[in-house]
Amino acid sequence: MSIFSAFFGGYNRPGPGVRPDEPRKKGLARLIEMLGRDFWAFFRAGFLAFLGMIPFIFGMILAITSHAVIFVLAAGLIGGMIAAPELCGMADTVLRSLRDEPGYWWTTYRRAWKRNAKACLLPGAIFGLVIGMQIFTLFHMNSLQSTVFSWAILIAGMVLVLGLITYIIPQIALLDMSFAGILKNAVLLFLGYLPRSIGAVAVQVVYWGVFLLFFPVSLYILPFTNLWLPMVPSLLIIYIPMEKSFNLEATIKQMRDDKLEKETSEES
Repeated sequence: MSIFSAFFGGYNRPGPGVRPDEPRKKGLARLIEMLGRDFWAFFRAGFLAFLGMIPFIFGMILAITSHAVIFVLAAGLIGGMIAAPELCGMADTVLRSLRDEPGYWWTTYRRAWKRNAKACLLPGAIFGLVIGMQIFTLFHMNSLQSTVFSWAILIAGMVLVLGLITYIIPQIALLDMSFAGILKNAVLLFLGYLPRSIGAVAVQVVYWGVFLLFFPVSLYILPFTNLWLPMVPSLLIIYIPMEKSFNLEATIKQMRDDKLEKETSEES
């Protein structure tokens, strides 16, 4: 087996699944179950997301070290558009695990990437730029002689943006909807399920806070923890609100049944 086949899983092994009569676990037990069953799928999708993030990370390093805003614009706009499809592919992988959906990982990942690539570009550019400006500002707060109020505004803004992105990425992976509609849903979900939203954001804040605290040493660890480590527990926390709001599993099951029925009728 080639290295490529080993990493992407090939096409000759069925994806992991669970018994249909097995009750679904909750909380930490559910997280452990998912990691035990789908860890390599998470890691591989997260590693591809990390590769997609490299232009953004490299651009932000240049911006911070040179204090040049032009690199923030490049990192945010271009880097954000490059990273967004891989982030959606990662989200699709985690959401399939949350639905206990078996399958070939590379086949489903590639299909999700192609389906969502175009829809990811605008939100990737917008939120890439916003996050880039926030990070750039964070690293220059001391030189700006910032007050407690300005620190509070920056932190609140970063929490809000992380919260919205947490809901936007899985929506792009799941729904065929305009960006305006997805953004509206993200705001309503973030506010309507605030405790869960804050919990999901807290996971990411701790992860990226540790990353920034030990930067640049943490860059050497990032390829291994990459994007799967914060995304898996974050999506686990907000999955119930999204399932209640969009009736995801029943809708996806109906779509799958309709497709199967159509294929069967065409064959006959």
